[in-house]
Amino acid sequence: MHRSPPRISPSGSGTARLPVVPLVLGLTLLLFVSLVCGVGLGAAGIGWTDVFRLLGAGLTGGTLDAGDAAAYTIVWEIRLPRVVLGAVVGAGLAAVGVAVQAMVRNALADPFVLGISSGAAVGANAVILLGVFAGLGVWALSLSAFASALAATALVYAMARSPHGLTPLRLILTGTALAYGFEAVTTVMVFGAARGEAARSAIMWLLGSLGGATWAQVPLAAVTVAAGWAWLRLRAESLNALAMGDETSAALGVQPARLRRELFLVTAAVTGTVVAVSGAIGFVGLMVPHVVRMLVGADHRRVLAVAPLAGAVLLVWADLLSRLLLAPAELPVGVITAVVGVPAFVLLMRRGGYAFGGR
Repeated sequence: MHRSPPRISPSGSGTARLPVVPLVLGLTLLLFVSLVCGVGLGAAGIGWTDVFRLLGAGLTGGTLDAGDAAAYTIVWEIRLPRVVLGAVVGAGLAAVGVAVQAMVRNALADPFVLGISSGAAVGANAVILLGVFAGLGVWALSLSAFASALAATALVYAMARSPHGLTPLRLILTGTALAYGFEAVTTVMVFGAARGEAARSAIMWLLGSLGGATWAQVPLAAVTVAAGWAWLRLRAESLNALAMGDETSAALGVQPARLRRELFLVTAAVTGTVVAVSGAIGFVGLMVPHVVRMLVGADHRRVLAVAPLAGAVLLVWADLLSRLLLAPAELPVGVITAVVGVPAFVLLMRRGGYAFGGR
């Protein structure tokens, strides 16, 4: 019979221990402000008074003048679903990043280390470059990317599985090796593209973009991320045990092989869903968990309470910068997260006293 592990509080990574509740409240307020800024700012100049009026009309079903139709479409149908989806994707990547780092006990792990995003890229680029599943219309890209992500997940699981279950080293090596293989397939498709614009769209997707966000994409992504986060929160103490090593976690009543298998499935489902709607946005799942551990410690109960909000705020602002820096053209949002993330991550690693999981 499965028994819950005792309450475990691993030694922290760093000396800062900010209280979680005020931090969550502060990040929630910051996220709300970020969403408003994401809707109000853009290449098309719309005054703040008009932005709030249009948002209010959309929320309450109020009437608008015929002259407001274009501005309403920009605010309600283009910008708002984009920033909401950005928050959902950022939260999902951050939460899954926490889980993957605990699952493989590797500080350099992120949601894409298992090869899932590279597998999704094969399906997405098959639609963009080859016109596969064109009959599905606007759903073709997301459905093809998600289906190929699931196929990649099944392949990684089948190849990494051993008589002893899913070990961290086999997962990392298998996922990394298959990711290179998937990337090679994608590269061949990009170089073989007959249309230059199609190749550009493929590169944009590979680096991540929220430019195609619609309201239809938000519910499934939000439900999947929320369900994945809720499951991780319920297993937070088990994650604490797993991060200490298989022998220690087994002694504490956690079955490491079973938990790792469950984590693999949950992280694959969340990663596949968010990658299908946003492309391969890197660095969020790698950097955010480390920043949050420095603020609140290594206890996964605390980290998982804060990381999704931090990831959501980060991605909303990264997407906003991707829209504004070269307006009216757009940069891939993955470029922004890398430009911000690389120096920030190097500074974090150079700080004295920081170690993943307190080691």
